[in-house]
Amino acid sequence: MSEGRVRVGIGGWTYPPWRGTFYPDKLPQSRELEHASRQLGAIEINATFYGRQSLASWENWAAVVPEGFQFAIKASRFCVTRPKLGDAGEGITTFLDQGLTALGPKLGPILWMLASRRKFDRDDIARFAEALPREWNGVTLRHAIEPRHESFRDEDFFAICREHDVAVVYGDDDEFPCIGADTASFRYARLQRMQEEVQTGYSDADLDRFAELASSWLAEGRDTYVFMINGSKVRAPAAALRLQEKLADRPRLGTA
Repeated sequence: MSEGRVRVGIGGWTYPPWRGTFYPDKLPQSRELEHASRQLGAIEINATFYGRQSLASWENWAAVVPEGFQFAIKASRFCVTRPKLGDAGEGITTFLDQGLTALGPKLGPILWMLASRRKFDRDDIARFAEALPREWNGVTLRHAIEPRHESFRDEDFFAICREHDVAVVYGDDDEFPCIGADTASFRYARLQRMQEEVQTGYSDADLDRFAELASSWLAEGRDTYVFMINGSKVRAPAAALRLQEKLADRPRLGTA
């Protein structure tokens, strides 16, 4: 069995409360991505959910971050909010054609975040999974789906994801159910319950629990992505760095 690699990260890199906390005082905003990518193993880009990014942006981001670092990309809302996901084929093509493959090996998984009101429809999800390409412009693609309705806790859903090597997001969230399942060659977690009164966002016990979970995925030979996303966002970098420390003795930790 091949070894997996874990990358711990945050959502985005431009957030004013991180200046003077995560980012050094007087660091130019133009260098924030450079700094973040040398402290952590991955960043989940949220802006792609709302609109297309220019090819120049993708090329610049690829040039700024070090080898081994990866971006996870949140897929366009225009694909995941339509009445039938299975009709998203043209939208998926438009989304992929914006230039994101300029990241090359720095392209991580694409996250397809479903609306909380969307219920599991076997035929529709099967059509959607079938429409997700495995490569684009010669770059391998990996896909993760974040279901946010309890009806997705269904073996038919898991079977569809296994057939297409699509990861089901493990989501630690107060509002939505956690429907993590072993369905793909990699694992993807979004941790969204950070508390501002806790210096590291999550308690040490919670971070130990997440470290054990990530370690178990690594032991299975799976690449693993863990993002600190919501809750008290100001604590996200501290939470990610502390979890990274706890995983430091694991093989091939994904930091540069």
